[in-house]
Amino acid sequence: MSAPDTNPATTAAASEQLEREVAAMIVSTLNLPMSADDIQPGDVLYGEGLGLDSIDILEVALTVSKHFGIQMRADSEENFYAFSSLRALSAYIDEHRTK
Repeated sequence: MSAPDTNPATTAAASEQLEREVAAMIVSTLNLPMSADDIQPGDVLYGEGLGLDSIDILEVALTVSKHFGIQMRADSEENFYAFSSLRALSAYIDEHRTK
């Protein structure tokens, strides 16, 4: 079995690809009137920024759970960080995904 690729350029490209995938998932799940490219990695998701509310976050969390095999608990303190930005959500997914 080979070691994971730790080349910074490869890692950065994979992170960016995941961010684009998650942005597209958010737009699709919530039927937002924008493209995934309109969501920048540092954009705030909840409240100010993208303007998602708690119901939107719940819908995104359910989609993320199904697509990536992540068990997200409503009472988890990690959720505040995970949904703080597209980059944070992508990093959370990358760390916890089972699919």
